[in-house]
Amino acid sequence: MTPPESKANPGARAALGLLLGINLFNYIDRFVLAAVEPNIRATFFAPGDPNAMAITGLLAPAFLVTYMLSAPVLGLLADRFSRWLIVGICVILWSFATAASGFALTFAALFATRIFVGIGEGGYGPAAPTILADYFTQQTRGRIMAIFCAAIPVGSALGYVLGGLINHQLGWRWAFYLVAIPGIILGLICFFQKDPRTRAGFPQERKRARKADYLALLRTRSFVFNCLAQTAMTFALGGLAFWMSAYLIFRNQAPELATPIFGGITVVAGLLSTLLGGFVADRLQKRYNGSYFLVSGIGMLLAFPLFIGMIYAPFPLAWVFLFGSVFFVFLNTGPSNAALANVAGPKVRASAFALNILVIHFFGDAFSPPLLGFIAGRSNMNAAFLVISLAMLVAGVVWLFGMKYLAADTAAVENQLLLETSPAIPST
Repeated sequence: MTPPESKANPGARAALGLLLGINLFNYIDRFVLAAVEPNIRATFFAPGDPNAMAITGLLAPAFLVTYMLSAPVLGLLADRFSRWLIVGICVILWSFATAASGFALTFAALFATRIFVGIGEGGYGPAAPTILADYFTQQTRGRIMAIFCAAIPVGSALGYVLGGLINHQLGWRWAFYLVAIPGIILGLICFFQKDPRTRAGFPQERKRARKADYLALLRTRSFVFNCLAQTAMTFALGGLAFWMSAYLIFRNQAPELATPIFGGITVVAGLLSTLLGGFVADRLQKRYNGSYFLVSGIGMLLAFPLFIGMIYAPFPLAWVFLFGSVFFVFLNTGPSNAALANVAGPKVRASAFALNILVIHFFGDAFSPPLLGFIAGRSNMNAAFLVISLAMLVAGVVWLFGMKYLAADTAAVENQLLLETSPAIPST
């Protein structure tokens, strides 16, 4: 038995709104760093240092490595204790660490603060979408995850825009100070929320997972293909987001104008695409059992040539190609995360998201910023961005290949839940 729809659960909409707000500032925090990276580089490194970009590129892995390593541990805790408690503590932790980034007097100190940001997000990342999966049915999760993930393009763009504006007016340190305050407030609100698994009719979600439950997850082919595709997509987006400001300077675009334009493109294209992808994938489920992967895969395959067009087209035409590429990249956001929830049983759902976080960041954007920085430092930014386009192509192919497994894996979880919640038939 899956959780009833939001109409039967008054707390579902409030939970979605709170988690949406937290996710918004989650991505604002991440991309403020990318917006002010040139200024951080100028603060801590000599002009013309050929290794400077590769070293500042390590700030992304500093966050991501601790994020992905802490996620499995904190994901297990989220499966065993109140998920709202885990979320609240972790949101407050990363918010204080963000504020500390602004106080860093050395690059090493800045590096250390990003480590603690990663630990904080390591608890929030697995628990937040799992709370939503506890509230909403399998048939509506595509659109619910799309609404939740709409914070990704909006928050990313706001991070760029706010980071650039605050940096221009007050300096890069103030960008970290100011974005930390809302996170602390939202984290405190989490302590007053009730875990959805305590509602009547959900006794099976309070049972602890067995070893067999975790092994079954690893044998779920659609889960594996989803992780592989998301890894390639995360590699592409992580590299693009971190180096976009530097790329625009490489293309002779004034950062005070170009960065807000990129932010606007991310907001409009990413928001529309994220919402559209979730709603379309839900609607297509009746005709195509693998619709979540179909929408995700086609989106990435369409983004691939458009991104190459952006690399070689002159500005302002390049903005048009970039808009199209960003639009199609974000189609997967809601469907791919809904697919993760649908093929994982409630007892291991937070752990499934945690494992996904570990895989996609370890093999994806944990090393794409320094790798692309290495390529750019010894060749040029166009060469680095061609690698991003290749990752988009790989993601699209993998999602389409995994389509044939998604329906059966989803049905297997639903059938298992029915067996666990069906009353025993007395013998005669």
